[in-house]
Amino acid sequence: MKKLLKYLRNSKKEVILGPLFKLLEAIFELIVPLVVASIIDNGINGTGGVNHIILMICIMVVLGLVGLVCSITAQYFSAKAATTFSKEVRQNLFEKMQSLSYAEIDKMGTSSMITQITSDVNQVQNGVNLFLRLFLRSPFVVFGALIMAMIVNVKAGLVFLAIIPILLVIVFAILLITKKKFKNVQENLDDVVKQTRENLQGARVIRAFHNEEDEYVEYTESLNNLANKQKRVSILSTLLNPLTYVIINIGIILVVYIGAKEVEGGILLQGDVLALYNYMGQILVELIKFANLVITLSKALASASRIAKTFELESSLVFTKHNEGDIQSDAFIEFKNVSFKYNNASGYAIENVSFKVNKGDTIGIIGGTGSGKTSLVNLLPHFYDPTDGEVYYKGKNVNSYDLPELRESIGVVPQKAVLFKGTIASNLKWRNKDASDAEMYDALETAQALDIIKSKTDGLNSIVEQNGQNFSGGQKQRLSIARALINSPEVLILDDSASALDYLTDSKLRKAISNMKNAPTTFIVSQRTSSIANADKIIVLDNGKVVGVGKHDELLKSSPVYLEIYNSQFKKGDE
Repeated sequence: MKKLLKYLRNSKKEVILGPLFKLLEAIFELIVPLVVASIIDNGINGTGGVNHIILMICIMVVLGLVGLVCSITAQYFSAKAATTFSKEVRQNLFEKMQSLSYAEIDKMGTSSMITQITSDVNQVQNGVNLFLRLFLRSPFVVFGALIMAMIVNVKAGLVFLAIIPILLVIVFAILLITKKKFKNVQENLDDVVKQTRENLQGARVIRAFHNEEDEYVEYTESLNNLANKQKRVSILSTLLNPLTYVIINIGIILVVYIGAKEVEGGILLQGDVLALYNYMGQILVELIKFANLVITLSKALASASRIAKTFELESSLVFTKHNEGDIQSDAFIEFKNVSFKYNNASGYAIENVSFKVNKGDTIGIIGGTGSGKTSLVNLLPHFYDPTDGEVYYKGKNVNSYDLPELRESIGVVPQKAVLFKGTIASNLKWRNKDASDAEMYDALETAQALDIIKSKTDGLNSIVEQNGQNFSGGQKQRLSIARALINSPEVLILDDSASALDYLTDSKLRKAISNMKNAPTTFIVSQRTSSIANADKIIVLDNGKVVGVGKHDELLKSSPVYLEIYNSQFKKGDE
């Protein structure tokens, strides 16, 4: 939690004023029992009479109104500080997550990231809000009541002195026990969020295989597991109130007993006993509030530790600086003895891969499922660092580039076409917010996506639903390609991004890209030999290793793997 407190630096005024007004409210509250005692001793039993009673009641009303104003003011400042805090934590947490490499994102998991940025931040916000309101008020009232009781009567005050340490031990013991358990609950919530996300995203697949019942059972088990852990920690938390009530009521009995004896001996007045009773009641109320604070803080501290761990994460991407003009490779792009292994993977995704690419070339990458095609092309934009070897771009190691500089010159179309809620124009402008309509139409024409615009009444301003659900798979792929072509990148990576296109559209797309004014160096990852047959160089992968490099005709003769893929797609009579 300490590491997150820096996000309160822009709310210094609220952090001071919130507790201060709560403190003022507590001071007025501590005066009330003395006023009540005066009503009994001087008004009812004394010589003050009705006038004294009315005066004291007026004082109580004024104390109540002033206390109410202080309470509302404190609530305002505390809430403002807490919401400002959560806003800054969310902003910085989102920025931190965006700065992490693919390796850290793979390790954390999307569900955990979503839980942290929503539920965990909410828990910490509630903790900050309640802490600012009660961390001064509750201890002040408790110890203030102790002091006031000692002033009224020392013997009765000793009861307060004995009870308060016992209560504090119980409170902090439950805080320490529940903190770790609340953290486990949040981790279980990650699993539930993951299952929820997978089930909602994969609803069509689940229904296609008529697997709703199995998923329901599995999801119910996860919910029951979460509920059971929540119940166990809630039982521990709820012990706080009954234990507090028991001890406080024992204290009240002792105070009333001692007070009665003191009144009988003429040492105390009846109003003083009532004041002692009220002070014990105030301690009870404050400890109940403090119990709620402890429970909320337990949740907040558990969530804060999860968030802090994310902030402590550093991108595993390696960056090295080279002198300007320091050329390490004579090729436009070169992979030199490159091997790569994912975190916690037993083997290499790609192993000892070497090849060179000239500027403007089209490179085809083909191989079976799991052969390392995507892993290979993900190293060029520096999404991952190679485990061994080097990747060079324009003569320099990719890890010597600033990421914005590197990725602005490389257009990437991933395997899964992703469109964001908005308009077609807003999606195309991801590479360049200032892209003109003419530039967007040029990119759409090259991507064979003009027919999509023509079919929409609003053209570029046509609505794109969440995840592009109002577009077909082929339409999403073509729009994703158009987005990558904005600003004419020097390198274009098409990672199996034409799989939903028919052969004719795929052919037109490749021809249009090669005929661009500043045709990019293009990497085409594909399962189709027809998509890469005209490439300047084809790289054949098998289990992460290069088993063939050359042109289409050469590989048909020299690479059994390539020939097998080709024969599986074309009958011999169709050659």
